[in-house]
Amino acid sequence: MAYLTRAVVAASALLLMFSGNFAFSQQYPSKPIEWVVPYPAGGGTDTVARTFAQVMGEALGQPIIIFNKPGAATNIAADYVAKAKNDGYVIMSADTGTLAANPFLYNNLTFNVERDFTTIGLTVRFPMILVVNPNVPAHDLRELLDWIKKQANPVAYATPGAGTPHHLTSELFREVTQVKLTHIPYKGAAPAVQDVVSGQVPMMFVDTAAGYQFITSGKLRPIGVASLNRVKGFEQIPTLEEQGLKNFEAYAWQGLIAPAGTAAETINTLNKALLKAIDSDPVKAQLKALGLEATPSSPAAMTEFAAKERSKWSAVIKEAGIKAD
Repeated sequence: MAYLTRAVVAASALLLMFSGNFAFSQQYPSKPIEWVVPYPAGGGTDTVARTFAQVMGEALGQPIIIFNKPGAATNIAADYVAKAKNDGYVIMSADTGTLAANPFLYNNLTFNVERDFTTIGLTVRFPMILVVNPNVPAHDLRELLDWIKKQANPVAYATPGAGTPHHLTSELFREVTQVKLTHIPYKGAAPAVQDVVSGQVPMMFVDTAAGYQFITSGKLRPIGVASLNRVKGFEQIPTLEEQGLKNFEAYAWQGLIAPAGTAAETINTLNKALLKAIDSDPVKAQLKALGLEATPSSPAAMTEFAAKERSKWSAVIKEAGIKAD
């Protein structure tokens, strides 16, 4: 009997050890994580994701692999993530378009941003700067508005495309100032900026990442920043609010999301790694080089922020009658 008792105890100990080791091996994350970027490789969003992924992967003890899935103004990637397994191994860079504008720009989305995703945390925002071609006879907001009002026809402005944050910011500007403008959409920021630089189009709202080299080289003249406070690296440019547009604030922003139903513990683990990355020297250096502002947040704060942005931009989209499909 004593022998049998010892055998049972030994077997129980082995079982507990095996169970403990199995549980440990399944602790999140236990394999590489896929980070979906809804834009082509090489762009600002891709660069930010790769910078964050490197540091986050080190914190999590697993590599984070970037998967570029561009198309349809981020909707292709969003549909993919909405249908992915909610085990924390698929995450995505979601931006102003994905979470705040597209629900009102497209009539037949295959996903619901409030139902099909859970937030991990905000990452960065791209401040917007109102710029003009140097041949435009305006150096500040008042001079620009006076010049626009004197033109016989509506003044053209460029954007990277219909429904982009640049487009929505421009429409908000038009609505607030009551000047006559006409939209010239391009397929991306690069050709839009290039045509303003060359003088084909006189003005646009450009994000800091896309406009930095052209502003610093004098190829674009900055009129004002669409932020409540001056932007680091662009301190010499006054805000539009300083020049009379009270509470005028608009920027492109990004955050991390996962499929709805992802465990709270997993989301918390990802958020901790994200906050650690934001506070790291490599990420700080890269964001400074791109003219971007870090926006650390909790998952709950990102959810609240995205809801406010949907309310803000849905009104602008409705007033301007913007549709992308």
